[in-house]
Amino acid sequence: MDLYSLTLTEVASKIKNKEVSIKEVLDNIYSRIEDVEPKVDAYITLTQKLAYERAEKLQQRLDNGEDIGVLGGVPIAIKDNICTNGVKTTCASRMLENFVPIYDATVIKKLEDAGAIIIGKTNMDEFAMGSSTETSYIKKTKNPWDLSRVPGGSSGGSAAAVSAQMAYASLGSDTGGSIRQPASYCSVVGLKPTYGLISRFGLIAFASSLDQIGPFARTVEDATLMLNVIAGHDKLDTTSADIEKEDYTKALINSVEGKVIGIPTDFINDGINSDVKLAYDNAIEKLKSLGAQVKEINLEYAKYSLATYYIIATAEASSNLGRYDGIRYGYRTKDFDDLDDLYRKSRTEGFGDEVKRRIMLGTYVLSSGYYDAYYKRAQQVRTLIVENFKKAFESCDVIMIPTAPNTSFKFGAHNASPLEMYLEDIYTVPVNIAGLPGISVPGGFDKNGMPIGIQFIAKAFDEKNLLQVAYTFEQNTTYHKEIPTIEEGK
Repeated sequence: MDLYSLTLTEVASKIKNKEVSIKEVLDNIYSRIEDVEPKVDAYITLTQKLAYERAEKLQQRLDNGEDIGVLGGVPIAIKDNICTNGVKTTCASRMLENFVPIYDATVIKKLEDAGAIIIGKTNMDEFAMGSSTETSYIKKTKNPWDLSRVPGGSSGGSAAAVSAQMAYASLGSDTGGSIRQPASYCSVVGLKPTYGLISRFGLIAFASSLDQIGPFARTVEDATLMLNVIAGHDKLDTTSADIEKEDYTKALINSVEGKVIGIPTDFINDGINSDVKLAYDNAIEKLKSLGAQVKEINLEYAKYSLATYYIIATAEASSNLGRYDGIRYGYRTKDFDDLDDLYRKSRTEGFGDEVKRRIMLGTYVLSSGYYDAYYKRAQQVRTLIVENFKKAFESCDVIMIPTAPNTSFKFGAHNASPLEMYLEDIYTVPVNIAGLPGISVPGGFDKNGMPIGIQFIAKAFDEKNLLQVAYTFEQNTTYHKEIPTIEEGK
């Protein structure tokens, strides 16, 4: 039996009911990885030894009649910018190529408390900076739907691993769409929770006011189970929201009757791919047929989100990455003349081009004489965007837009123009700027058979409304049931 083809919910149930052993599940998933990983390149590090040791302990507990948790024995993949005790965490960078943390991120502890088994660390854009996973120092992950195309980014490895059935679920991080955009490209569910709902302790920072950990899964139900496990206040993270813990599975109701779906027609611009627009229009009609009310809303400031994002994100990146100096930890050049030369060469050799570009941009916008003109103004526009969303949610429950303006592109297609690459995030960055929850669910395919994602957005900490609408859309469509062939397209 191909256990790897089951959903997280299904395999967890089979383990709990002792229909299969945890070792059988692990054997099956690692066998799948052995077959498919050489084509997809989703993983940087595999942790078989640790995984099998944990599987044996969990099985003993299960056999003794103990509760092993809602994710008991389920293999999960982790983006390689989330710290794992004793396991390399590289951020797909030469700078951290041999970095081994001595502690677990809070989300890792929560997953393991729920019985999950960490099976490996997934590839990503270097320091989460990119939209295609092409900036990784280590390898280029391929899209399981067409190996000649990118899986999206920066969490491309996590999305590809779930799409190619090499993990039942995975964790990624989303700073400007880095969960939702690759979820769209790879036809999986990608959830970016409200900023502060999930602890960032142990997440290697890119832009601290924007970064958020979230799950990838094959279904909305599976993503919801993951959210239930990892959500909650953490005293180790000062940005963690101290709110009452909820059971998000109660939101899995197949109904949108009476729900008001906001459609920002002013934000769906001319740059959108015609196939994506068609899928989006079809999704609107589907929700209307299910009893939802569709209402046009105004997001007049959303069009400024991309410019705002790339000022704030690069400014925070230049500050966060200042710690990588060749002295305390990380890559150190072998040949240098003095301290200044050590700093310069270590950072020049340790960082890739995209990371250097963003550090330079961030340093510029924070510099004397430019701070007010760029960074301060971007923060003022951010406030306008937040207020714009608040106003919109006065008249709707959930906002619906495409996840990305295009489907997955060929490797190298945007290498000559970073701005073209940045535009792939135009529909995802407003959510991070405003700190809102967003989810991408499979919503169709283009003429080349490449996946299209539909994105739902809710107000802060309203994950229940978000999940109910996403779940209803999924349950009344069949896109999430399609499986990639894992071969190069024509």
